[in-house]
Amino acid sequence: MDRDKTVVPDSRQRKVSTPLDSPCFLHSQLDKSASLEEWLETRKNVPDADVSVSKSLINGGYSYNVDGPALISGSDDGSDAANYGDSLTERLAETAHGVRELSKQLGRARIRSTIQNILIITKARDNRLVQLTRDLALYLMLKPRYGHHRGLVVYVDNQLRTSKRFDAAGIQHDHPELFMPYLGQRSLSSHSLDSVSQEDSPPATGKEDGQLRYWTSDLCSRSPHLFDFVVTLGGDGTVLFTSWLFQRIVPPVLSFSLGSLGFLTNFDFGEYKAVMDSALDSGIRVNLRMRFTCTVYRAVHKDKGKPRRAVKKADTGEIMLKDLERGGWEALEGVCMQEQTGKPPAKDKEIMCFMTRAEETFEVLNDLVVDRGPSPYVSLLELFGDDHHMTTVQADGLILATPTGSTAYSLSAGGALVHPEIPALLITPICPHTLSFRPMLLPDSMELRICVPYNSRSTAWASFDGRGRVELRQGDHIKITASRYPFPTVCADKQFTDWFSSISRTLKWNERERQKSFVMVEEEQPKYKRGSQRGSQLSTDSSSESEQNEEDEDDDEPEFDITDSS
Repeated sequence: MDRDKTVVPDSRQRKVSTPLDSPCFLHSQLDKSASLEEWLETRKNVPDADVSVSKSLINGGYSYNVDGPALISGSDDGSDAANYGDSLTERLAETAHGVRELSKQLGRARIRSTIQNILIITKARDNRLVQLTRDLALYLMLKPRYGHHRGLVVYVDNQLRTSKRFDAAGIQHDHPELFMPYLGQRSLSSHSLDSVSQEDSPPATGKEDGQLRYWTSDLCSRSPHLFDFVVTLGGDGTVLFTSWLFQRIVPPVLSFSLGSLGFLTNFDFGEYKAVMDSALDSGIRVNLRMRFTCTVYRAVHKDKGKPRRAVKKADTGEIMLKDLERGGWEALEGVCMQEQTGKPPAKDKEIMCFMTRAEETFEVLNDLVVDRGPSPYVSLLELFGDDHHMTTVQADGLILATPTGSTAYSLSAGGALVHPEIPALLITPICPHTLSFRPMLLPDSMELRICVPYNSRSTAWASFDGRGRVELRQGDHIKITASRYPFPTVCADKQFTDWFSSISRTLKWNERERQKSFVMVEEEQPKYKRGSQRGSQLSTDSSSESEQNEEDEDDDEPEFDITDSS
């Protein structure tokens, strides 16, 4: 038996999947099924590259395939198994170290791009924020940028079109040049926009040709590539609303702190001119915050809740369900490609399953909460991880939080604080009826499912970032995976320092009075000034006079001699 073929399978024998069209810059490079070595070599030859890489990745003599851990050795000599194992371990360690270094350098890199269209998101019903939105929009539109005599194109909420406090008519009266047709060239600020056709962009007509334009929720969800930059005026709720608007591609988001706490808002609006000039001229550092993709599956009751027969393929793990209407077999989700181990193929199994259909999908930035809702009974939920039953949850509910959402509802339920750079899924129970159900962190590569069993006494309710709330009936479940579309936020300083400063500023993290030391430090006698000496002399004289008066009073008191005779 050939040892090399058994331990290290040939990549040509593996099925290469179709590369994904991911908007993330790093994913767009790795999803091409090309080797990591080629990408690193291209970055090495780029002059003044912001991202530096490890030399061990470039000169390692191996290739990295995204389909699996297939490593091709660079030496063909007949070395023994021990040396081969050491070499394989060393290459794996170098690969892991290089990926960490690459992630670190991407987090420290400053992104510079020609920004043309800016979206401003604020509370249209807050009069104070409406006035601040007007000031920011005028500053961005009036100041020339990038060598042009005109400023940027600004999108504001469509509700401000008729707002008296925003006074769009007054802006047109004072600055009519802002409403002239804007002929600036459209800039593409990310690699993912290369594949977006210009036909998706709605044509600008009428009054929308100027620099002041208006956005709606449909425009943000349908054409997110129109915006190069997003500025939010408000608190964390405004940032969550921005994530709700952009369910797929999200432009970089810069948030000004104008709310209550402000975990995600690191910029002071009092310095908005300096902040915007620095972001537009010098570039920005972006923190790619992890999001969840939550898909709601509804149970299909064709046979009154009875399970249907299905076949589970032994070679791929695919579940095939017989389609009675078409007379054939249809594949369900859960395809799992297995390694070729040289063992004889196993037989297919006939299993019983219930039918479910995907209904809707949500992109979650903070957390997914599944609770009992108005029901007086405890929630009964089944938790699965990678199609493996993990545990049965009997509690008021369950929280699945991202690292960003670890400072929200999960914190109140006793969950841990997780740094946004840690790719993990945080599971936190809500008032579990047990003493051993503790919060835990799971890797972001896992696929979780929360199911409501058929024998549950009541239904459950799910909320996504506190906005969408749906009812889960018996047989329904939710699938949770790490999203392909992260939420990019602009860093005030660095990714590491921004998070610690936010929890210290908002939660007063680990603040208390400092404990005194056991060491006693002898201090010198203070030198009194003339005024202080005179005051001390007066106090001494007054104290001596009071003592003398007390002695005189004692002398005036009559003395009584008590003897035995008396």
